[in-house]
Amino acid sequence: MENDKLQKQPLSRITWMNREELKPNNYNPNKVAPPELKLLKISILEDGWTQPIVANADGTIVDGFHRWTVSGHKEIFALTDGLVPVVVLNPTDENQKRMATIRHNRARGTHGVLEMSDIVTDMVNNGLTGEEIMERLMMEKDEVVRLLFKAGIPKSQIFEEKDFSKAWQPK
Repeated sequence: MENDKLQKQPLSRITWMNREELKPNNYNPNKVAPPELKLLKISILEDGWTQPIVANADGTIVDGFHRWTVSGHKEIFALTDGLVPVVVLNPTDENQKRMATIRHNRARGTHGVLEMSDIVTDMVNNGLTGEEIMERLMMEKDEVVRLLFKAGIPKSQIFEEKDFSKAWQPK
């Protein structure tokens, strides 16, 4: 592919901007629950910035509102002194702005249960504990147990069972 074709792509023009120069749009239908927001924060802390925020030339966020949100948390802010990676689009009208946001939101895939089970099983086989998987992937214990059960790994092999309380004696 010719170099000038690549240069015309927005991704070729990633810039680091002060997060305060960006602002949310008022038409984003995408919502993220608190556990997934916490997972996003963990992702940036452990993996770094792997995806830019997409914004219009006026600083209005097209995609990446939640990345922008967590970039205000002190730990993430400190990674880059409050700068965030941004790709700027130049939409021609209000409809194109809104459609860009919707396309970015809807173009995401879903996680298959069997594939997730394989991945979690591999993690256990590579030495991660159930607790590490729970903490680093923001999963509930029951979710990890169900995924491992699909692979034939019993709960007792991953999670240490607690003894029953001896506070009372059956009669």
